[in-house]
Amino acid sequence: MATKRYAALLRGINVGGNKKVPMARLRTLVEGLGCTDVRTYLQSGNVTFAADGGADAETTLARSVEGALSAEFGFTVDVLVRAHAYLRSVVDACPFPAAELQGKQLHVTYFSEQVTAERFAGIDPAAYAPEEFRLGDRALYLYAPEGLGVSKLAAQLSRPALHKGVVATSRNWNTVVKLAELTSGAH
Repeated sequence: MATKRYAALLRGINVGGNKKVPMARLRTLVEGLGCTDVRTYLQSGNVTFAADGGADAETTLARSVEGALSAEFGFTVDVLVRAHAYLRSVVDACPFPAAELQGKQLHVTYFSEQVTAERFAGIDPAAYAPEEFRLGDRALYLYAPEGLGVSKLAAQLSRPALHKGVVATSRNWNTVVKLAELTSGAH
């Protein structure tokens, strides 16, 4: 098996004092799973590492990280693991002019599986202009010109009913780009 570089995206940790996971402890946990070159990025649940990359590595690694977090902290954290090639493809496929925007204006929600447009059919895009969203490969791109904190479209897109049956976690564009860079091996 070839070693590949991955990012684990933890959902909902260190937000508002809930589900506290110190980054040093997260690095130790991931190293304890046999991963190497483990690095965390920011305090919001991003960890990059190298690991053997079999056919089902993303799912297997995600379950391993979830199990280690549950055993260590006593709470459940949803984890998505994505290989560098996927993370790079999300950057490359951005349907918005990312180079012309501030990082706070563009966000990506990563999904555990592909979602279809039908899931979002109840959202009238015209009602939220100039904000807009587009679907990609297991991802949703959100353009929110005033930022996520005041985005009415983001509030609609984050409704639990729209995420039923899938794990979803969002990152701003700066983090999206940085995770692709950190998993490239050329950091």
